[in-house]
Amino acid sequence: MRQTRLDSARIRAARRVINPIFLDTPLYRCVALEPGLGCAVSIKLETANPVRSFKARGTEVVASLLADHGSRAVVCASAGNLGQALAWSGRGRDLDVTVVASRCATRAKLDRIRALGAGLELVDGDHETARERAAAIARMNGIRLVEDSLDIETCEGAATIGLELVNTAPSFDTVLVALGGGALATGVGHVVKTLAPELEVICVQPLGAPAMTHSWRQRRVVTTDSTDTIADGVAGRRPIPAVLDDLLVVADDAVLVQEASIIAGMRMLLDHAGLVVEPSAALGIAAILEDRDRFAGRHVVTIVCGNNVDVDAYHRWIGAASIHRF
Repeated sequence: MRQTRLDSARIRAARRVINPIFLDTPLYRCVALEPGLGCAVSIKLETANPVRSFKARGTEVVASLLADHGSRAVVCASAGNLGQALAWSGRGRDLDVTVVASRCATRAKLDRIRALGAGLELVDGDHETARERAAAIARMNGIRLVEDSLDIETCEGAATIGLELVNTAPSFDTVLVALGGGALATGVGHVVKTLAPELEVICVQPLGAPAMTHSWRQRRVVTTDSTDTIADGVAGRRPIPAVLDDLLVVADDAVLVQEASIIAGMRMLLDHAGLVVEPSAALGIAAILEDRDRFAGRHVVTIVCGNNVDVDAYHRWIGAASIHRF
């Protein structure tokens, strides 16, 4: 395999600094999902932890390095999950955490960032505007800027999920990974392609936020002017070149799915797995729903990456899914 920015030794070392509460998350076959999907499906559940997403695997690595070097202030931009994770990891290490987010971000995510003790600055505009503001705060105050997916710690923390997947002596042959900024996809993809290269890594992104998928397909950075998706956790417009370079090495395919499929996937995870998930976490199921023939006869693992969801919005979506069943 060609080189990525990730390092397998650092990924193994990351497990030693990540709080065990975020490690060795459940991986199980969900037989109840299989009649509706036409393939064997296993779930890697990354929501049963204090921040309800995979993001703390990366922020634990970041916060550990900051604490070791005496740095006490850090800022990040977040759609919600990274901010919660950094606030949690920073609080345990006495770090001064500031999170910049869009005013349009999910209220439940913003409320939890505040509850975890981080400073929260809201900006008009979308996540890309928040990224610009976070960078400005870091420059003005001379503090550490955490950039999800660009900072290798966020990718290598997420990569520990890949270690857990391949260390189970897998019978599966395909891994479906939500694709946003790329930390999860490049992290898991690096480990899988290093240790089990026969496994297929397929990245999944909403049709309404396609920048990274278009970039992967065209092998160059492609930006978009806007996004239109309920999957706020993966709604970026400006891919990071270094992250795209890594993704080109480790991803076998990148696919786009419709909003109706995402909602149907959320409903299936509720009905057949008892899981309340945010839209980004249902992208893998959505990909199977849209291309059953491709996955027929396979054993697929999908990473359920977060469940920080606005309750009212969730009920609206699931209500729509009950009307428009696949």
